[in-house]
Amino acid sequence: MQESQSGHGTVNRFRQAWISLTAAIRFFGTDIASFLTILCMLVRGGMEMDRARFLFRKALTPITIMVIPHENLKPLNLKVPFLGILLAMLVLTLGVMQTYRLIVNGLKYPFLIQKVNFYTQKFSEWNSTLTALGETERDFRKIFSLKSKDKVLETINTSYSGDSDIENLMGEIQKTVERVDEIKDFLRIQKDIYMATPKGYPVEGNISSPYGRRDNPFSGQRTFHSGVDISATPGMPIRATADGVVSYSGWAQSSGYVVLIEHGCGFSTAYAHNRGNAVRVGQRVKRGEIVGYIGSTGKSTGPHVHYEVWERGKRINPSTFLHERS
Repeated sequence: MQESQSGHGTVNRFRQAWISLTAAIRFFGTDIASFLTILCMLVRGGMEMDRARFLFRKALTPITIMVIPHENLKPLNLKVPFLGILLAMLVLTLGVMQTYRLIVNGLKYPFLIQKVNFYTQKFSEWNSTLTALGETERDFRKIFSLKSKDKVLETINTSYSGDSDIENLMGEIQKTVERVDEIKDFLRIQKDIYMATPKGYPVEGNISSPYGRRDNPFSGQRTFHSGVDISATPGMPIRATADGVVSYSGWAQSSGYVVLIEHGCGFSTAYAHNRGNAVRVGQRVKRGEIVGYIGSTGKSTGPHVHYEVWERGKRINPSTFLHERS
C-alpha cells in the first residue's frame, strides 16, 4: 500500500516538473538555447551567492586565543574573528614598513642637511654674481647713454662692489666677471687722470700776460713768464681747476698769498697774488671749489691771479688747459 502511494508521488512530481518545463518552453518559444542560457546564469548566480555567504561566515568565524600564565592564575580566553586577525596583521605590517622608512630617512638626515647647505651656498653665490652683473650692466647702460668722453669719466663709478670671482661657477660667467673688473680698472685709471688734469679758467677774466718770454713790467727786460696772468674784479673767487690736495697755502715774498695743489698723475697747479686763501694745507679740494680770492698781493701791478700748471716737476703752458671744459 505504501509502495503504491510512493510510486504515485513520484509520478506526480515528474508530471509537475514536465508541466513546468513545458510551460517554460511555451513561454520562450522554440528557442531552447536561450532558455538554457538563462537557466545556467541563474544557477551560477546562486552558486556565487552561496560562495559569498560561505566566505563571509568564515571571516566572522571566531578564533580562540588562550593565554596561560606561569603562575596559578586563571587562563584567559580571547575570541577574535578571523577577519579581525587579518586586519591586525595588515596594520602591523604597515606600521613596521613605516617605521623602517622613518629609520632610513633619519640615517640620511645629516647627509640631506649637508646637501641643502651646499646648494644654499651655491644659490647665494649665483645670486651675488647675478646681482653684480646686473649692477655692472646698469653702469654700462648709463655710460653708453652719455654723449662725451668727459661726461663718461666724470660720472663713471669705478669702486669695487666685492670679489666677483666665485669658485666652481661656469667658465663663461667667470670670464665675463674678470673682463668687467679689467674694464673697471681701466676706467678707474682714466677717471683718475681726467680728474687730476687741470681744465678751464680758475677765474672768469681775461689773460693780461701770457706764458713765455715777455717784457718784465718792473724791469722792462725780456724775461720768462712761468704762467698766465688772468685779470679779474678784486674779491672774485678763484677755483681749483682739478681735484687734489692742498700742498701749500700761505705767503710768498713776490707772489703774495699763494695756493699750491697736488692733483696726482704728475699734475700740480699754483694760484698767486690772492687777496686771501680759502683752504689749508692737507685739505682735499674738488674741481670748481673755491681756494682763494682775486687780489694784488706781492709783486703785482693790479688785481689778477698768476696761474701756473706743472707736469712731472716741470712748468708747462697753462693755455693748453684753459679752453678745456671744466
